[in-house]
Amino acid sequence: MDEAIRRKILDLLDAHRIMTVATLREDGWPQATTVGYVSEGLVLYFMCGPDSQKARNLARDNRVSLTIDHDTSDIMAIAGLSMAARATRVQDRAEAERLLRLLPAKYPAPAAPLPFPMPAAEQVAMFRVEPEVISVLDYRLSFGHTDLVDCRA
Repeated sequence: MDEAIRRKILDLLDAHRIMTVATLREDGWPQATTVGYVSEGLVLYFMCGPDSQKARNLARDNRVSLTIDHDTSDIMAIAGLSMAARATRVQDRAEAERLLRLLPAKYPAPAAPLPFPMPAAEQVAMFRVEPEVISVLDYRLSFGHTDLVDCRA
C-alpha cells in the first residue's frame, strides 16, 4: 500500500468517531446501523449488545460493509472511507478490557454525567474489523473520485 494513501486512511479514521456498518440478516437482507469505533492502524473495533441483531448476524456471516464519513453541505467536499471487511468477535477478556480503555481518548467525557455506567467487557460483544478492500473517497479531487486499496495482498 502506498504510504500517502495509508496516511490518508489513518487520518480519516482518526478524524471520525462513528461508522455505519452493514451486516447480513438471516433472511439475506442487509442491515445497516451506526456504531462508535476505535482503531489501531487499519483495524477497527466496535461493540454492541451480545444478543443484538448485529452480533447474531455476524455469528452467521462475518462479512461487513462499512462507511466512515461526515455530513457536509458541499457535495464536492465529500471525503470518507468505504470498506469491505471481516468482523470477528474478540474472545479474550483482557483484550476487550484494553480496547474499552481506548474509548476515552476517542470520546471525551460528556458535559453531563451519563445516566448509566459504561458497560464492562463482559457485558458487550466487541468485534475486530479487518478490512479487505478500502475505497478512499475524495470528491475534492473530482466528483466521485475513489482510490481503491486491496488489503488482502
